Amino acid sequence: MVKNLSKVVYKPDSQSTDEFIVIVNPLEYKKWKKGDTTIPLTEVVDSFSVFHSGQGSQGLLGQPSKQQLDTVFGTSKDIDVVSIVLEKGREQASEGIRSSDFGTTNASRGSAAAENRGRN
Repeated sequence: MVKNLSKVVYKPDSQSTDEFIVIVNPLEYKKWKKGDTTIPLTEVVDSFSVFHSGQGSQGLLGQPSKQQLDTVFGTSKDIDVVSIVLEKGREQASEGIRSSDFGTTNASRGSAAAENRGRN
């Protein structure tokens, strides 16, 4: 089953190209943002992973270091950072984001199919 997901983007300052991103379930996030504190964060976010781009919305997403998180948020605890991003960030609807898009596999490894060209 594929879930619809959105991203919440937090920019520490309007002049900065740094963006911190959390992937959320849009319906639950909207309820949570309006003040429904009965919704657990585990239902609001897809995961407690925070992504970082140093090049704005066009940059590649990576994992920020604990030092980056400490500098920007004053903490590196994932639940605290995610909460700040959700409170201060803005939602960007993202057509086509699926939870399966955010895996831990290395996409540069190819299809992992056995290579047998030239061998008979």
